[in-house]
Amino acid sequence: MGGREDGSHSSEERAWERELLDLLRPGAPSVRQVVGWLADTVRGTVCLHDDTGTVLAGTALDTGPFEGLLGDIVAGRIASAAWEGQGRHLRLVRVAAAAGVLTVSRTVPFDRRASEIVTHTVQVLELLLRAHQATDSVHRLHQATSDLRLAILQLLMVEDTVSARRVAAGLWPGLLDTDTACVYVVESRPEERDRLAEECLDATAEQALVVRCPAMDGHVIVVTPRDSVAAVLRSLIGSRPRVYLGGSARQSLARTATAYGQAVSALAVAHFRPDQAAVYAERTHPERLMDPAVLHGWTARVLRPLDSLPHHTRAELLATTRLGLEFTAVSAAKVLGVSRNTVRARMERAEALLGTDFTDLTARAVVHLALNTQEHAEHDPDTAPAEAGELLGGPAMRTWAHDLLSRLDADTRDLRRTLRTWIAVGGNAERAAQTLGVHAQTVREHVRAAEPVLERQLLAGGGDLYEVVLAHLASGDLDQPALRGVKRGESDSLVHR
Repeated sequence: MGGREDGSHSSEERAWERELLDLLRPGAPSVRQVVGWLADTVRGTVCLHDDTGTVLAGTALDTGPFEGLLGDIVAGRIASAAWEGQGRHLRLVRVAAAAGVLTVSRTVPFDRRASEIVTHTVQVLELLLRAHQATDSVHRLHQATSDLRLAILQLLMVEDTVSARRVAAGLWPGLLDTDTACVYVVESRPEERDRLAEECLDATAEQALVVRCPAMDGHVIVVTPRDSVAAVLRSLIGSRPRVYLGGSARQSLARTATAYGQAVSALAVAHFRPDQAAVYAERTHPERLMDPAVLHGWTARVLRPLDSLPHHTRAELLATTRLGLEFTAVSAAKVLGVSRNTVRARMERAEALLGTDFTDLTARAVVHLALNTQEHAEHDPDTAPAEAGELLGGPAMRTWAHDLLSRLDADTRDLRRTLRTWIAVGGNAERAAQTLGVHAQTVREHVRAAEPVLERQLLAGGGDLYEVVLAHLASGDLDQPALRGVKRGESDSLVHR
């Protein structure tokens, strides 16, 4: 800031200079406030507008009388101009950073002090505008990178690993050059999610795909092939209150959706762990108690109606149905990056092709079993279809089902009866209550009470619930559903007795 030629300053001059300098301090006022300060300081009217005439800050002025001057300044032919008329005195100065003009209007002529204030304020505005532009550019870059990470995750969710690798290769070379990976979900309060996501990015040194979950506001999804990332994430959450970590078992990249479901399931367990972290437990799953060849042969027949579809359409339908059976249509849509109507339409098409009804929990459980088995079968070319035998009706399955459901027998509220009835009516508490002659809230309380006993989430739906449904089918407590590929009573039925 310059003063008088002899180097002296009046107290009034020093005041406005200090005020103007203060506007450049960190956390300083916005461009709009700087323009307001200028208007107050020179006792005039100030307007900052861009090359289109859009007012960026200040008070709009009637530019008709001096429109030619404005055009010359915006075009860069002149840098500034003065105009006088209609009882007004104007200073017009080009502001390059805004590609526009700062216009200052006063009812009295501009003295040296007012002119200097306008000149130096333009310099301050240039600095602030360029800083804002740089910040906006960085923000846009961060947002674009975040959107790209989400797009890669969505490609993995629909098993398009080839496209996911191609998209990732440009910014994160080698990140997805792997056959398998683990998925982790970090949960925090929604207002802390952005900061937590940045910390995950820094902690993993860009050696993981870190995505803000599009379905759950407090979740950050981390996909990584490196085992060391688990320890990094555990140290990151530390003992922070209300921050939890759930991890999946290692899965192939094509099974990212399955791994995500496992991580969410583990996250529910983490809420009850002192270290606030859990990894999906490899407990005994029902499909492991079935003859693999028989199970794969049965699966091929269940999903046979989908074989006539083009490969891309079939893969898209299968991926959407898997997520749609695990989560709500709204959540599945956000994860896949499509509308919920699209998810519902694909689910309805799958229903029609498979000849079943997804409002029936037994049908959902059986199709879920087939879809999960089909994922493994696709990567096992030596597996040939076989005649189905005793899948759910085999001795191992019956024993597993009995051991699981008998845990409920110790409760005097007859949780087993409530749970069986609730499943039979599609998980609808009101309909189950009518059948049982109790209040709907009682049904919900009974189902909720069964969750810790069975060590499975039931009200949330998904894989845990379907295992319990399969246990009811294996024990004979529920009838198996009809499917177009596997019809009740045929030799290849799901339960052969």
